[in-house]
Amino acid sequence: MTNGWVDIKNADVILAMGGNPAENHPVGFKWFLEARKVRNCKLVAVDPRFTRTAAVADLYSPIRPGTDIAFLCGLVRHAIETGRFHEDYVRLHTSAPCLVSPDFGFDEGLFSGFDAEKGEYARESWAYQLDGRGFVKTDPTLEDPQCVFQLLKKHVDRYTPEMVERICGTPKDTFLKVAEIVTSTGNAARVGTVTYALGWTQHSTGVQMIRAAAILQLLLGNVGRPGGGVNAFRGHSNIQGATDTAGTFEILPGYLKTPVGSQHSLREYLDANTPKPLLAASMNYWQNYPKFMVSLLKAVYGKAATRENDFGYSWLPKVDGNYSWMYIYDDMYRGSSTRAGGQEPGPEGFITFGMNPVALGPNSKKMVAALSKLKWMVVVENVETETAIFWKAPREYEGPEPAAIPTEVFLLRTFTNSARWLQWKWKALDPPGQAKADQEILAAILLAVRDLYQKEGGALPEQVTSVSWSYSNPYRPDLGEVLKEMSGTALAEVHDPSDKTKVHTAGQQLDGFGQLMDDGTTACGNWLHSGVYTEAGNNAQRRNNADPLGLGMFHNWAFSWPANRRIMYNRASADAEGRPWDPTRAGIKWNGEKWVGDVPDMKPDAPPGTYGAFIMMPEGLARLFAPALNDGPFPEHYEAVEAPIANPLHPKVTSNPAFKKFTSDKDVYGAREEFPIVCTTYRLTEHFHYWTQHQHDGLLNEVQPGFFIEIPEALAEQKGIRNGSQVRVISARGQIQGVAMVTRRLRPLTVDGKETWQIGFPIHWGFAGVPGHTGPLANLLTPSAMDPNTWTPEYKAFLVKLEKA
Repeated sequence: MTNGWVDIKNADVILAMGGNPAENHPVGFKWFLEARKVRNCKLVAVDPRFTRTAAVADLYSPIRPGTDIAFLCGLVRHAIETGRFHEDYVRLHTSAPCLVSPDFGFDEGLFSGFDAEKGEYARESWAYQLDGRGFVKTDPTLEDPQCVFQLLKKHVDRYTPEMVERICGTPKDTFLKVAEIVTSTGNAARVGTVTYALGWTQHSTGVQMIRAAAILQLLLGNVGRPGGGVNAFRGHSNIQGATDTAGTFEILPGYLKTPVGSQHSLREYLDANTPKPLLAASMNYWQNYPKFMVSLLKAVYGKAATRENDFGYSWLPKVDGNYSWMYIYDDMYRGSSTRAGGQEPGPEGFITFGMNPVALGPNSKKMVAALSKLKWMVVVENVETETAIFWKAPREYEGPEPAAIPTEVFLLRTFTNSARWLQWKWKALDPPGQAKADQEILAAILLAVRDLYQKEGGALPEQVTSVSWSYSNPYRPDLGEVLKEMSGTALAEVHDPSDKTKVHTAGQQLDGFGQLMDDGTTACGNWLHSGVYTEAGNNAQRRNNADPLGLGMFHNWAFSWPANRRIMYNRASADAEGRPWDPTRAGIKWNGEKWVGDVPDMKPDAPPGTYGAFIMMPEGLARLFAPALNDGPFPEHYEAVEAPIANPLHPKVTSNPAFKKFTSDKDVYGAREEFPIVCTTYRLTEHFHYWTQHQHDGLLNEVQPGFFIEIPEALAEQKGIRNGSQVRVISARGQIQGVAMVTRRLRPLTVDGKETWQIGFPIHWGFAGVPGHTGPLANLLTPSAMDPNTWTPEYKAFLVKLEKA
């Protein structure tokens, strides 16, 4: 989230799209209602279903699943064509004036540089034009045809209201009403926010959906301002923290990059990942990358990490391909590694910690088959999930006979005490029975493996034996000590670069990441969280609700990374002279000596004009043009991998040309001729993911007692389906059965001139759980198609057929 839950109350307009916050985030949704109460805020809900959010919205707009980019690009076009965008903001704070290479182009659904054989882009033609100093050439008038603004204007020109209607099925008059409300914030006096959740991320174009929203918000001047931003709603309390702390293979804690095999030395790694400024006014804060990385290595390897051994860099694992979870399961199923050309064996053992791949992975048959090929598996969970008993999967999952499965399964039960937004949570009770706390399980594994390496050696024993594990109780580390380690510690006398009179002696906690060094004198497990635990104490435990700014920032309540900043990019909340765009909602402002208000996302004493507002970007500007993405620098509408129509914009390139998929015998995809109905999945307030069905006396199971399939009234009438009867939904990968919920919440849409039906069902049930509360797995039907940037599966849009059971 660029802003935060409480800040939503400061908005004049909220566009809720790609999520259903009233249903899935009901406590946080109170801030939507507060915005309406205190600011007469207009809430717009865009969703395939008439949801609980839509029921309280000022305007509801239907949309076909997977077509959000077309809708958002239509809003961008509307803002530009009508002049309802914040031009001063765009000129000052975005890359609109930057000139792009004349080699860049887009034609018939493909950006320049596409390699059809590899299914990937070479991105050289997406580069900026540079002057003799290596800085980006710019056109302040925004008239040059190669400036980002003109390229964006040309790119979205195809997304007329008529084309949005043709692609999305959204009636033209409804779309225009949405456009008028949303673009009403394209000025200094008003501000709006965009909220989303998994309805955007879980597509083969998920990253570009979010990019489209970011471009819209930047054009409207809504990023960095109170009441603005692009706010992602996480589904669990620890997902943001897991992502911050290397939740995926390609990043280290603090979003540092995982080294690749060709980066043999720390210097090679730092040279490859430390950017150079692209404009003279760029602070280019990632220039501090060496400080962040060396401090991380010192936190990992402690005294064993020295300048002479590159601070242990050679011990850090390197990657030679894609190790995301979808690829791991593909290796598991094939029995060989696709990264090594199929020459190396696939995984023999597997630890799944707080993840239920049989239920949450797409194409559940493949997940069951993959686990059946392991020699051993450890499942760390609170309940006995589908993964823990995968060999008991019903016949329709097509798993081997239990006697033929060699996998030995160990179930370790945990009691999870997790934190998000660095807000400390105190343990409610001790783990029951023989269950262990998460950190105790992890400690036991680390200590046992380290002991084996110390006794038996190995290919690179130092990789494990050098790990620093200096907690007071190594068998059950105190989480306060862990947080100290993440926050950052001085290992020798450290002088604050911005205040030489401020000195930290060895062993003292640092105040923040500005004091990190690249010489081995500081240790920090996650630079982004630095400052959460200082010499003053555990800032995550703070509970002071003073709000002197009156904007709901609450700086003394918990700790907001980075640097306790409540609104990211807040320098953009002020104009070129440092005056707030809206004085009644001042994020920060220049008082003649320093920036005051929120913790400034800017050097505190740097006068306006010294640096660009977006300090992490090498341009110092927010990117309307994103040359680092794998599927294009601008968002483009592509149909889902399983599409009910050819793409009206470019029929020869219907789906994302760079999307990723697998090719095993289990990875099959449906054609629209056989599977004509669009299907999507969603969540319910009353169920917590895949856990609620495990509660014996749970009242929530009484409120939502079983799996159901939502079907539009007219479609049910066509097929002779009655409300409450049993129906069967079939995709190319399998079929599930459930109770028909015949509803008006889903509407037939006219898409590309044809009547198109869409149905949906919740994800929560599975074959594990209390008898009477189990049900089919929704993901038995979903495909293994992925976004090329994040490798997130396309759960939210696929094709099915429907019949009476």
